[in-house]
Amino acid sequence: MSSVPDGKKLIRSPSGLRMVPENGAFHSPFSLDEPRWVPDRECSRCMQCDTKFDFIRRKHHCRRCGRCFCDKCCSKKLPLPRMCFVDPVRQCSDCGLVSQRELDFYDKQLKVLLGGGTFVVTLGAAEKNETMTCRLSNNHRYLFLDGESHFEVELSRVSSLQILTDPNSPGGSRANGMLLQYKPMGSQDSEQLRLETAQDHKGAALWLTAMHKAAKLLYESRDP
Repeated sequence: MSSVPDGKKLIRSPSGLRMVPENGAFHSPFSLDEPRWVPDRECSRCMQCDTKFDFIRRKHHCRRCGRCFCDKCCSKKLPLPRMCFVDPVRQCSDCGLVSQRELDFYDKQLKVLLGGGTFVVTLGAAEKNETMTCRLSNNHRYLFLDGESHFEVELSRVSSLQILTDPNSPGGSRANGMLLQYKPMGSQDSEQLRLETAQDHKGAALWLTAMHKAAKLLYESRDP
């Protein structure tokens, strides 16, 4: 085990090398824990094509789901940033498709979220609103909103997220706002947060699209 800058450390797991945060405070809510591998003794056949394992047909574990497969059904090695792997790792065909779709989020959308967008923000039922920059924190755990004032929303405390669209745009599909329901720290009562695009409509719309994809990853992670 060795330490590297930015509060991360390099560890070796049964699945490969991983670059993980040293401090739990920097644990991204988008990350996934490594799965429990199906024990070899419980797996005599490929869990996809039902081929029997023998001396020639070896078994392999998918690094994303932990199930057992033959080489043909688990031959692809793909990046798996949600588990912090340094190099591409072996995944079954189903998991590989999911990981491939997630790469767009890590390669493009995450940078957009970190860069931020400008919105007119309304908190709760307040009549007053404020133009603020909303961005994802570097550890991916909070939404930072900065204007004349500053406040934060912890993503783990968001209960629902709705992207608002402009009915007058082509197809009525251009994102022009976001409605959040969340519980502030130290409270069990929900608050509502409304964001509407301000001056930079295009940049804000891109940020909202990225946030929609982020929400999908978060809600999928909460599923049992």
